[in-house]
Amino acid sequence: MAALTAVFLLVAKSMRARQLAYIKNYHFHKSIRDKINKKYPHLNDEQSHIVFSALRDYFWMCNTGKRRMVAMPSLVVDEAWHEFILFTRSYRAFCRKALGRFLHHTPTEAMSTPTLAQEGIKRAWRLACAKESISPSSPTRLPLIFAIDSMLNIPNGFTYSLNCQDKNSSTYGDGYCAGHIGCSSGCAGDTGAETDSNGIFDGILSSSNCGADCGGGCGGD
Repeated sequence: MAALTAVFLLVAKSMRARQLAYIKNYHFHKSIRDKINKKYPHLNDEQSHIVFSALRDYFWMCNTGKRRMVAMPSLVVDEAWHEFILFTRSYRAFCRKALGRFLHHTPTEAMSTPTLAQEGIKRAWRLACAKESISPSSPTRLPLIFAIDSMLNIPNGFTYSLNCQDKNSSTYGDGYCAGHIGCSSGCAGDTGAETDSNGIFDGILSSSNCGADCGGGCGGD
């Protein structure tokens, strides 16, 4: 039994590695990029490229999230995802190769208040931090998908701040507090499957410890 389990884990790990490589190297159709450029004409080519890099990050997060719901924290990346979905055949083929399932569109989701994180956004935060080797409970910068709306001056986009409750910070009172996402706990389901049996990425999805080192950034459920 132990040998069979080991073989299963190796096969699953190999398959996931292929999926993640496919996501990383995927090229979106020019028509999708053109639609985003039309919707956001102030973006230059380099900035448009960043949007689709962040969309790849989101698909990486969904793959690594093991069928749990991962909220979309960016308005502009959500728009790019929506345009991709409209290319139904390409999107279906992408999902099959990248995720092994069809990924249904979930509308953009930010925190319900500046200090209250919802389950999907907590998971998105932990996964995005893991991808960029950022401490989720003590971040020194924002992951791309959380920073991009502000970075690209997206109208009505979501703004996240590391220091929005520090009265000495220039961003005091501005946007959603990233520290509250990182120090909150809990997980919710997505497509009916709470977990996947191989447990390869359980460490990324585990709740952050809200100890004394979190300081004033700690939130609660």
